[in-house]
Amino acid sequence: MKPIREISIGRKILRFACFLMMAVLLDGHRESPVKAMSAQAVDEVPQFEYDPSWPARPLPNNWILGEVGGISVDAQGHIWAIHRPWTVTGRELGAVEGGAACCRPAPSIIEFDQAGDVVQAWPELQQFEAAPGTPAGQGNRVGPNGAMLWESQPGVYGEWGRREHTVYVDHTDHVWVSNDESQVLYKFTRAGRHVLTIGERGVTGGSNDPEHLGRPAGLVLDPETNELFVADGYTNKRVIVFDANTGEYRRHWGAYGNRPRDADLGRYDPNATPSSQFRGPVHGIALSHDGFLYVTDRSANRVQVFLRDGAFVQEGFIATGTRDLGTAYGVALSHDVEQRWVYINDGSNNTIWILRRDTLETVGQFGSYGRQGGQLLSAHSMAVDQLGNIYVGETRGRRVQRFRLVNP
Repeated sequence: MKPIREISIGRKILRFACFLMMAVLLDGHRESPVKAMSAQAVDEVPQFEYDPSWPARPLPNNWILGEVGGISVDAQGHIWAIHRPWTVTGRELGAVEGGAACCRPAPSIIEFDQAGDVVQAWPELQQFEAAPGTPAGQGNRVGPNGAMLWESQPGVYGEWGRREHTVYVDHTDHVWVSNDESQVLYKFTRAGRHVLTIGERGVTGGSNDPEHLGRPAGLVLDPETNELFVADGYTNKRVIVFDANTGEYRRHWGAYGNRPRDADLGRYDPNATPSSQFRGPVHGIALSHDGFLYVTDRSANRVQVFLRDGAFVQEGFIATGTRDLGTAYGVALSHDVEQRWVYINDGSNNTIWILRRDTLETVGQFGSYGRQGGQLLSAHSMAVDQLGNIYVGETRGRRVQRFRLVNP
């Protein structure tokens, strides 16, 4: 693995000062992550095992999942998944079109409890005059060729668009959704009532446009500042920040905190100097308790760390020999108070990497390519619950799996 790369002596000094500052601020409340992680033994690296008991039973109503884009865990420990119903096609639609006892596409957003039972699902796909929110036990309908009937209905769901990518539940219990090909973010109540839209559907203006997005992916909200950080994304090559109440633009930056450029960087070369710009997709994003922002640059096989203001801190590399789709899909932090570990879901090598948070050194992994339980097919998204268990959403695998932490 390549060593951590600092962009300047000045940034090294900034990084050291920031860690010292965080240690002072945290003194008396909890042990500094720097101290905790430096004392962590290698044999205490988290260990996970596939949990075949989750979910406890099949989905109701003959529902079936399409490509699972995103996973989130809320404050109650409930698991939220967003999938792409329109990817359920062909013979899978037998129950709808041909009368066969088969399958119906589930609603896009599904909330599960800790046992894996469905609590609710939305958008509403059966009774359009009703308020959004599909209690477990209702079904849904599709039109010709699997098109969702609500796509032609008025309101936000009529403008929903395709490529459901990310679901994220914030500390206020609001649910955020990114539909990356539609260039928008939606904010909903827990029951699916639309609150706010950020961006303009079908409009993008490049990586320095403060008003429009470029196929946004990962989301995280800072409870201290009420700012929404967006990994933006597949077209744009930046992190952009908005006020979570108003959607007002705050700031943005590219790799190493640089001003982003929309340039063709060519094919990734593992032997070349790391690019000063994000290669993209800028895919996953996570915020630690002590105020560090972790951003994955997928096809560059790296995770970069920033302060909230965009100041660069450090970067780490993951399986650098991987080309094309890259390794750094999503990022999540361990559930312990110090958050000693960084998890990276790798949809190319179909594994979950474990990194030390202080050094970003890769120290472990679990999962392998395949269709069996515990194996992975395009591990696209990931979330960690309050017990330390990891939930992985797969696009090609079209499922959500739980991996139980066995050495908490």
